[in-house]
Amino acid sequence: QLQASGGGVQQAGGSLRLSCAVSGFTFDDYAYGWFRQAPGKERDFVSAIRWPGGDTYYADSVKGRFTMSRDNAKNTVYLQMNSLKPEDTAVYYCAASTGLRIRESPNYAYWGQGTQVTVSS
Repeated sequence: QLQASGGGVQQAGGSLRLSCAVSGFTFDDYAYGWFRQAPGKERDFVSAIRWPGGDTYYADSVKGRFTMSRDNAKNTVYLQMNSLKPEDTAVYYCAASTGLRIRESPNYAYWGQGTQVTVSS
């Protein structure tokens, strides 16, 4: 089970931190990703983090503004979102993968319920 939280309404230029608490399977065995889906659009890759190593990957649209991290002691992954833009408005989903192609949503076995992020201009 993945439980995402931390969404809300923020003005452009502001920050939010999303959290995703993981339970029900071995946290260390998975890579984790964040995806987002805006109304009327497809679900897009945002960020991912591997383990071991902690290598991170970002979509070009968020690179330099968003930072993904994981706390293996707390079984939680985070997405720190800075310099938010109105185009970041979407439902954000966390997901767990054992696959190699972690930029691709079909490679994720488990998904959280999503948390709404709204950025006003």
